[in-house]
Amino acid sequence: MSSRFAEPTRTKSGGQGAGPDALAEMLHRGAIALLRRVNVADRETGISPPRLSALSVLVFAGPQSLASLARAEGVKPPTMSKLVAELEASGLVEKSPDPKDGRGLVIAATSKGRKIMLQGRDRRLAILKRRLALMSRADTARLEAAAPLLLELARAEGAIDTFGKDD
Repeated sequence: MSSRFAEPTRTKSGGQGAGPDALAEMLHRGAIALLRRVNVADRETGISPPRLSALSVLVFAGPQSLASLARAEGVKPPTMSKLVAELEASGLVEKSPDPKDGRGLVIAATSKGRKIMLQGRDRRLAILKRRLALMSRADTARLEAAAPLLLELARAEGAIDTFGKDD
């Protein structure tokens, strides 16, 4: 193990663990490296990462108000307004009156936007499947057991749930 990580410690269950600091570091490094590997598929869309991220929220979490979409993406409403205008000009999203608030708008992905996002998802999954095919059965079983925990870890309290069945 690298000197950047703490030495393994015994867990309450008697097994060996890396300790919370080292575990957080390993998860962070793994998530970043994996994201870089699959981002190749996102670049193929020709859509900028911020626009693609906003479109992803609309495809996988459903239509949103501008304020809700800005919160989900961690940006201010004027920034999101610019991104939405660019997505709308590309035919990837559309705005409609909010039935709950006559002054507000609801932003939704168009069929073109949904198609681009789902094709990108398919390309990302193909990359992951190729990588998994190179691993041993034991290692893929360990990842399969850990996957639900990783999803739970990724869910932030109060965040828009984009972990639906289509993500």
